[in-house]
Parts: sequence; structure tokens; C-alpha cells
Amino acid sequence: MRRRQFLGTVGSVALASGVGPSAGPAFAATPYARQKAGPPTVTPDDLDFRPRTLRPGSPQRAGLLPGEVARMVPAAEEYMRPGPDRPHPSHPGFVLLAARNGIVVEHAARGHALRYASWDASAGKPVELPRDEWVPMREDTLFDMASVSKLFTSIVLVSQAEKGAVDLDAPVARLLPEFAASDPAKSRIVVRQLVNHTSGMQADIDLQPYPDNKARLAAIYKEPLENAPGEKYTYSDLNLITAGRMLEKITGKGLDELVAEVITEPLGMTDTGYNPPKSKLERIAATEYMPWTGRGMVRGSVHDEKAYYLGGVAGHAGVFSTAADMAVFGQMVLNGGTYGGHRVLGEKWVRAMITNENAGMGEDAARGLGWQLDQRFYMDALTSPVTTGHTGYTGPCLVADPIAGTLFVLLTNRVHPTRDWGTVSDYRRAPARHLARAVPVRPAVAREAWYAGQRDEDTGTLRVPLREPVRKDAALRFQVWYDTQPTDVCTVEATTDARPDDDAAWRPVPLKFSAGRHSWDSKGDFAGFSARRWLHAEGALPDGVTGVRWRYVTDEEQQGRGVYLDDIRVLNGRRPVFSSVRPRDNALVRAEGWKLSRD
Repeated sequence: MRRRQFLGTVGSVALASGVGPSAGPAFAATPYARQKAGPPTVTPDDLDFRPRTLRPGSPQRAGLLPGEVARMVPAAEEYMRPGPDRPHPSHPGFVLLAARNGIVVEHAARGHALRYASWDASAGKPVELPRDEWVPMREDTLFDMASVSKLFTSIVLVSQAEKGAVDLDAPVARLLPEFAASDPAKSRIVVRQLVNHTSGMQADIDLQPYPDNKARLAAIYKEPLENAPGEKYTYSDLNLITAGRMLEKITGKGLDELVAEVITEPLGMTDTGYNPPKSKLERIAATEYMPWTGRGMVRGSVHDEKAYYLGGVAGHAGVFSTAADMAVFGQMVLNGGTYGGHRVLGEKWVRAMITNENAGMGEDAARGLGWQLDQRFYMDALTSPVTTGHTGYTGPCLVADPIAGTLFVLLTNRVHPTRDWGTVSDYRRAPARHLARAVPVRPAVAREAWYAGQRDEDTGTLRVPLREPVRKDAALRFQVWYDTQPTDVCTVEATTDARPDDDAAWRPVPLKFSAGRHSWDSKGDFAGFSARRWLHAEGALPDGVTGVRWRYVTDEEQQGRGVYLDDIRVLNGRRPVFSSVRPRDNALVRAEGWKLSRD
């Protein structure tokens, strides 16, 4: 098979010049008609794809808040230094690119692509290069994409399914007979289970002891299953290695050649491919000091050991790319499978690719055909049931939110000089949170709404004291917009006590929520995703209530977009006792952690 790796030797994708209008939400005008019970949501079938070409522009033109956009890069820079909860830097440098509706509002490079010569394992310390040999990060620096490579393999697979060359429900062994030759239990594994990680295959294997690729692949195929196919989600590199080899078998072409033909050539991603040429070495970010692989400080060859032993081209790892190229890749998905007049996938297949294949297997298992879904551990407040992307072990991530039309690319070389400094994704969440916050939420009625903010491990309270106790037929009504981590809960409470600071005096208020065709009841609290739209809430208040409050409690990490309240009313029968729309009433509100916001 002919190996095709990099398309070109210089340059990165140029973003189209000029700006266009920042069109509205990227979902259909009536996305909620299919559902009635419970809060509204958004599914892939509800999305309205609008082809856009990336071009630079201002946050205002993209419909984003400039202040929050300006905070993304400083937030990422914080993790280039040790902090209170991290004894070491999370990474030595990064390239960040953010866009909305095709308008690139940030593309910045900070830190160093190469800083360390080695790692002293006995001392547990890095060995730095002389300062004049440090290589600054550039906007067009190439990164080892690690497991983000799985997305490329998955798109090639889906494109073959679209052509009819692959049946996603066919046994893998039908297309790759050697796969189950030594382990008949694998004959039950179907193609889609390789990319949704429910094949039952083990997570990993050491390929170093084997002499050649034939022996390495045979070792993978011989590994006993950890679970029965379809029984459980287990994230496994072996799944995508097998998928890549299967694609090579049925097409007669190398995986690198397929990725080039299906994705990078049509999209003009000239800086994306496997085994980058030496001419690009000065632009490549170094990864780890890896003497156990027969290498020193790795720069320009794939970091992942399995991919390295397989020659640098594998279904699970091996792709190198730049932030600009990855933005084109992500925008292609946001566009519904097309970019710049070139169609990679049909819209039907993009919807299938971002439909959760693993419902009922837990939040961590949410995955379409290769693409992760709704993963707050790195997407943070960008997440939703249709927000998609992937992370890589070396430090990159891609997040595409088709509801807001936002695209987030953060490429770091976090394993430089060692993986031992940790893999926690705080450094991804911090700038992602600012991009999510940059998408404004406009008040439903008043000029300003009460906003609970995005603080970890915190309790924010919004208290409405009443001038007079209410009667038996009193009611609470308000508009609410919420998008929170499921464990970050807002509770509505009332008190008949004259001591409002006594938490024991407050009791939950049962509520009825409604939004269009939807209505549902609550015992007084709410959390999670509600389609990023304003909802109506109301509840009966007991006789003698003197105050109402909203108490928003968050855990130690990860956030949603938050909670907004507007048009808060307390009525004695038909007579309003309190209305937040009236300035004199709104001035009575006691806010701890909440603030008035126009966005």
C-alpha cells in the first residue's frame, strides 16, 4: 500500500479574509416539537447546519462578549506555571484558537514548543536546555494530536459507510478475517462497536516485544476480551487500531492515504498528516523524554508507543496538526460535513456520528461514532448533549458546540518533558469556560437578569424579602434559564421565619416548569441541561411566607453556563407583592454570589 503522510512541507491553512454577519443559533427554528415530558433538550436531528468558512473577526461581529474572549489566553497562561493545586506547570506552552459562526476571534501562541533536554528520573526533575535553545511556540506550531487522531479514523470509517463499502452493523471479522481467527469470541464484535468502544476489547497492550507489524497486529487480535461485545464501555486504543487496519484491508490503501484523500486534501489541511517531514521539524512541539523506546526527547515522531512501534501510522494515534488545520476540521463538522465547497460527509452521517451510541452506560461513555459527546471534564460550560470533540494524551483537544456555533481548539505539549506531571484537564476547562461565558444570555423581560455566576465549590444565594407575609392563595412565578453540571443544583426555598439567616427555617417550594410544549414538576430544585432557553416556573407559597430564596450550590470542579432569573413575582391572589421588574422591588433583593447581568 502506498503511504501518503503529509500533503505539503510548509505553511498552515490561511483563514479567509473579511467578515460576515454573525447569524443566529445553529439549531432549527422548532427543535422541541418531538418532546413533551421533562425539560426540553437538543438532539442531532434538531440541528440546522449552516456552512461557514473560517475568517478572522472581532468578538462583537461573532456575537461574543469581548471581555470574556480576552480572558481565554490569560486563563490558559496560568497553567504554564505551578499553582496552589498543582506543584508543576500543566504544560510549557500552547496554541489556542476560538471561533463562533466561522469568525475566528482568538488565535494565539504562548510559551515554548521545546524547552527541556531530558528528564532526570532519579531526581524527579527536568533538565532544561540552555535558554538560547528554547523554541518559542508559534501560531503554526505542529502538535502530536495523540488520540484526537481517532476522529480522523472515525470520519474515514463513516465515509466508507456512506459509500456502502462498510456496514456498521456487520461483524468486523467479515471484513478482517484474521481479527477473530485466534479468538472466536471476537466474531460477535460489529464495526460500530470499535468506534463507540463497546467491543469488549482490553484498553491497552505493549507492542514493544514484537518484531514486526504482522506480529504486533496478531498480538492485538489474540488479546482476550475484557467484556462481552456490547455489554460495557471501555475506552481502548485497540479498537481504533483494529478499525484502521480494517479500513486498509477493504480499500487496499494505507490509513494515511485514506485520511489524506477523504479529509486533508479536500479541506486544504496541508499541515496535517502522519510522520511529518524533517523540513517541518523546527515547527513541531516536542513531547516527552522517552529513553525506554530507544529515543531521547521526542520531537517529530509520534509519542504514543503503540503507534510508534506500528510505524507512526495507526488508527488511534499518529496525526500531527496545527490549530488552524484543526479549526477547519472542526468547522467541517459544525457545517454538517462540508467546508469550502468540499463535502466530506453528508449531513445524515454527521448527525449519526454525533448521536450517543452508548445511552445508559454512564456519562463517561457518551460517544457517537468515534466522537466524544457531552464531556464536561474538558468541555466545561461548552458542553451539551450535542457538543462533540476529543482529547489527546499529549495535551490537545478539540470542542465543537453546534448549538452556539462555537469552536474551541487548545493544543499543548503537556507531556514535555514528562507525563508524570499529571493529566488533569483544568488547563482545558479554564479557557473553555470563558468561551462559553462569552456567548451572551439576554434577559427574558427586564434589562438585566440575576446571574449566579460560575464559581467552583461555592454557594450563592439570592433572597427576596417580602414587605408583608403572603396569604394561602399566594404564588411564586419567575423566568429561569439554566445550564449546569447535574451535581450543581439550584433550590428554590421559602420561609415563614423572621430570621432569614437561619438555614433551618427555609423549605423547598414545589415547582411546575413549562417551556413551549413541555411541562414538568419539581420538588423545588433544578439542574442540568434545558436546551439553553428561558423557562417559566411557578409554585404555590404557604400561608405566612416572608421571604423566598434561590440557593445555587456547586461542587469542586466543572461548570455549566449557570443560572439566570428574570421577572420574579410573588402574588397574593392577583395582587403582586413583589416584582423584580419594578426597580424599587428589585432593590430589596439580597444577593450573595449573584449579580445583575445583561448577558
